[in-house]
Amino acid sequence: MTTNDVPFDDGNCFACGPDNPIGMHVHFDRAETSDGVLARCTLGSQYQGWRGIAHGGIVMALLDEAMAHAAGFAGHRGVTAAVNVRFRRPVPLGEPIEVRGRVAWQRHQVLGVEAGIFDAAENLLAQADGRFVSRGKLDAANDRHKLLGASD
Repeated sequence: MTTNDVPFDDGNCFACGPDNPIGMHVHFDRAETSDGVLARCTLGSQYQGWRGIAHGGIVMALLDEAMAHAAGFAGHRGVTAAVNVRFRRPVPLGEPIEVRGRVAWQRHQVLGVEAGIFDAAENLLAQADGRFVSRGKLDAANDRHKLLGASD
């Protein structure tokens, strides 16, 4: 594996990067009641698809990000290999949502990951399952991300 094969967080991720001026700046933490991750956010009108609801690509980005952070919290630098998304209800703009992710299984360098988006009433709005390929162990000391609770 070459250096270019190892993902590197430079803080510019569209979904979670703190240095991306047009990014979403979503922050994930360890979930208190499960072995996964969660983020709470409210999407603004800049993420609109149809009036009042989030664009499907934004919804998929949130789900993908939750799965990536779940892999990170499990200690892996992963890249998305496959994702299946099911849209159950529109994801509203201007209302709080919760995005959750977890690693469901691991076989060698492949992680099975899952994610969901929920509204304040705990309704499942969208869900995804995917496969991530680990490109090595996450090094919290050298990662800009605060995945493992390290500070910059």
